[in-house]
Amino acid sequence: MFNSIIRGVKRTCPHCGDGKLFSGYLKITNCRVCKAPTGDIRADDLPPYLTILLVGHIIVPMLVFFEAVYHPPLWIQMAVWPSMALLLMLFVLPFIKGGVAGLIWHLQPSGSEQP
Repeated sequence: MFNSIIRGVKRTCPHCGDGKLFSGYLKITNCRVCKAPTGDIRADDLPPYLTILLVGHIIVPMLVFFEAVYHPPLWIQMAVWPSMALLLMLFVLPFIKGGVAGLIWHLQPSGSEQP
């Protein structure tokens, strides 16, 4: 199970670990190396929730620390923290989506879970 998740986090095919998992930013396609049908994986809902959870646990303690220590003006807070959160979310989301896709690949859904 962990091999599939690690391969997904690396954004490679959860089956072989060699082919690319994504054809764009978040579009999952079939593996071109082993021909595994990874394009059928529906990892659409869980990755954004996990990304928000992770980024929130990173950004909020930093915000509280800087507010307690440096007391920056409100306009700086309003400019810096949402921007940092957005950039961090955009950076982390493909890795989390790959990990979720690896987990789904390991669980091998059948029936109504597949498109």
